[in-house]
Amino acid sequence: MTTARTRLLAAAGAALLAGGMLTQVSSVSAAAPIVRIPAPALDTPSTAPSETAVFAGGCFWGVQGVYQRVKGVTSAVSGYTGGSRADAAYETVGSGTTGHAESVRITYDPRVVSYGKLLQIYFSVVADPTQRNAQGPDSGTQYRSAIFPTSDAQRRIATAYIGQLGKSGAWNRPIVTKVERAQGFYPAEAYHQDYLTLHPDAAYIRINDLPKVAALKEAFPTLYRAQPVLVRAKG
Repeated sequence: MTTARTRLLAAAGAALLAGGMLTQVSSVSAAAPIVRIPAPALDTPSTAPSETAVFAGGCFWGVQGVYQRVKGVTSAVSGYTGGSRADAAYETVGSGTTGHAESVRITYDPRVVSYGKLLQIYFSVVADPTQRNAQGPDSGTQYRSAIFPTSDAQRRIATAYIGQLGKSGAWNRPIVTKVERAQGFYPAEAYHQDYLTLHPDAAYIRINDLPKVAALKEAFPTLYRAQPVLVRAKG
């Protein structure tokens, strides 16, 4: 459930309102949780200037924080998908009964970073695909590992890649990540946006999310950028 994170949000509220946007990631002592996996065998190239992907992989703070630091990503917004607009609110989604998953909508230039590469980053450093309805310390269907394709090509690539990874032996347990039907995406409340960048010293971020950013830098050095693309900077 969301009790621990709700307490963290309450404690950070005053600091968030005060401003002071940080753009450098604090150092972390935890080992980077990298899973070494091959790139997708199927990764259809695209010449479009912009495409959109939606991933759910536990708390959206960390998912957003990682993709904001990937070259070629022009926007990464935390939000909710899988349920109705009426239920797209943090406290309601936290009940685990709405069908929503905490997710991130990623807008990217496929000429710089492909959809398949975004998936490789997801499975390598963002989410544990063997955890069912949970990620790290968080549990509930709202924290499930899920891919929401926004095109037939994305669905084919994601489905094929999950099959490929299932045969790779990278994990000792079965992959439970689902490729779900794309539904409406509803941006999360403003205080959730850029949370990792704004609160790098929060215990939850230091323990659970900064190691993912460090893992991105180590595993994908040519795609890593230290300066994140922030939601607030576009506001």
